[in-house]
Amino acid sequence: MLHWHEDDADRSARWRSESGAAPPRRVVVADDRMQADTAFRMASEGTALLWRGDFQNARQLLQAMARRADRPKRRPKAVPEGVQAFHLHRQARAQRARMLGMLLIPFDAGHVVALRRAPDVQEACTEAYGPSDEPYVASLRELLGLIGAHEWRAKGVPIPALGGDRVHPHYGVFSPVRGEYVDLVAEAPLPATTRAFDIGTGTGVLSAVLVRRGVAQVVATDLDPRALACAQENFDRLGVADHIELLQTDLFPPGRAPLVVCNPPWVPAKPSSPLEHAVYDPDSRMLRGFLAGLPDHLEPGGEGWLILSDLAEHLGLRPRADLLALFDAAGLRVVDRMDVKPVHPKAADTTDALYSARAAETTSLWRLAAA
Repeated sequence: MLHWHEDDADRSARWRSESGAAPPRRVVVADDRMQADTAFRMASEGTALLWRGDFQNARQLLQAMARRADRPKRRPKAVPEGVQAFHLHRQARAQRARMLGMLLIPFDAGHVVALRRAPDVQEACTEAYGPSDEPYVASLRELLGLIGAHEWRAKGVPIPALGGDRVHPHYGVFSPVRGEYVDLVAEAPLPATTRAFDIGTGTGVLSAVLVRRGVAQVVATDLDPRALACAQENFDRLGVADHIELLQTDLFPPGRAPLVVCNPPWVPAKPSSPLEHAVYDPDSRMLRGFLAGLPDHLEPGGEGWLILSDLAEHLGLRPRADLLALFDAAGLRVVDRMDVKPVHPKAADTTDALYSARAAETTSLWRLAAA
């Protein structure tokens, strides 16, 4: 519960946070008279602002706070690189997120924002939170994220490997906006077209690509109920549902297949929120589990396709030698490797704190077989 004092009375409401953030301890009521410098200072000191003014003014205030947070800092004498740069970058982003998360919006039951000029956010909030029959408070920053996710879900992401057909990501499910890894799966030579496993299917995009390439049956797995619902909706939209079986399980389904595909999180680090699980894999848990179990789920002569970026190598988080050692320990050999350079904007952004690693990054499809 979130607690605050307003109109000479103590008040409270349920606190919602998809990032798992605890409710702020200090809360003051704010409205259109709040100045950006004051809001930035209070939020930086840990005081949350419960907004009672115009909704659009709250959005402008959040933007002003973000500009203050993003002002160039005095450059250190020695520019950090590798692991140090990565950890400092994550620390700075986490501090920024905490500060901007201090601007709070009150909701009535049914996900209604009872503020002047507030948009209708009921559908976006229901997609992320589920139904709501009681008032609550959430951060404006998170709400804007829900709205953006809803728009992505409605619009969809065009996939060249699917002939331009769109995949519609749900909130909290990794969106295939970096299409280079999908193209690798569309181009690699298939060892067979009878059956395939798609481990950690997410939106289901790789399963759909395999079916479109002629694979007769795909078993797609995921632990996240959101991902399973998202994948099923995409399979229905794309007309491939009759060829795909969805299972809620950790890693592998029962049995063997001539092709097993996995695109695990690429960075071996601890997620700071549930939404980061698609990017960060603590101690490479999913990667290790996939490689260790792969030989027992491959048919004779079959291949496992591991789609992995080498960003972690350039950050100093997982040397290439460690990855190759995992192959050896699992009794796997490399049949071939297909590489592609990323084309996302950050790879060319020289102001990004991790630019040197992003510029050197390569995404690979490792074709693995039992040794």
